[in-house]
Amino acid sequence: MSIRRSTKSRRVVAAVSLTAAMALAVAGCGADDGGKTKDTGSPSSSTPSESSDGDKGAKQEDTAAGENVDPNVKLAEIRGQRGITLVINQVKRDSGGFVTVQGEVKNGSDTNQPTSGWAGTENLIVEKNPNSVAGAALIDKAGKKRYYVLRDTDNRCLCTTGILPLQPGGSTPVFMQFPAPPSTTTEVDFMLPTFATTSLKISG
Repeated sequence: MSIRRSTKSRRVVAAVSLTAAMALAVAGCGADDGGKTKDTGSPSSSTPSESSDGDKGAKQEDTAAGENVDPNVKLAEIRGQRGITLVINQVKRDSGGFVTVQGEVKNGSDTNQPTSGWAGTENLIVEKNPNSVAGAALIDKAGKKRYYVLRDTDNRCLCTTGILPLQPGGSTPVFMQFPAPPSTTTEVDFMLPTFATTSLKISG
């Protein structure tokens, strides 16, 4: 009797083990399918993050174009030709190693005024940045160095472009981004074609 019971018990244990092994195999297949489903879904899950990056880029561009700049703050008023003036509202050092100059160009004359001369005289820059302020520069007299408006690999400037001719009494906001001088430099000379040179203090 003990031998028969022992043999029967062994058969029961073997059957249970086989059932458990089959269950694990089925579960393993299910896990593989689930993994494939996750992999298939991963490209679509990257879409929101791409959109977020795009939103951040748009936000930065809006800020560079004049958002959060107080138009009532007048750091300098620079006279240009034919009744044009440039009012500088902000000169700020950014954490990324840039200096952004923001302001507003105003037409105080009684005739339409062109804006093409502000891009400078370098043909490639003028071609890539028509009617812009790409010709601006900062001069660090203490460090004896000149900083030009930043450009991308296609020579497009990090500045306002496509500025339309200014009507009498009209105005347009402008911005220019430069490499930042050393932190010890707190004042620079600002130059823009057709405008007088002026000194600007850097904040931030």
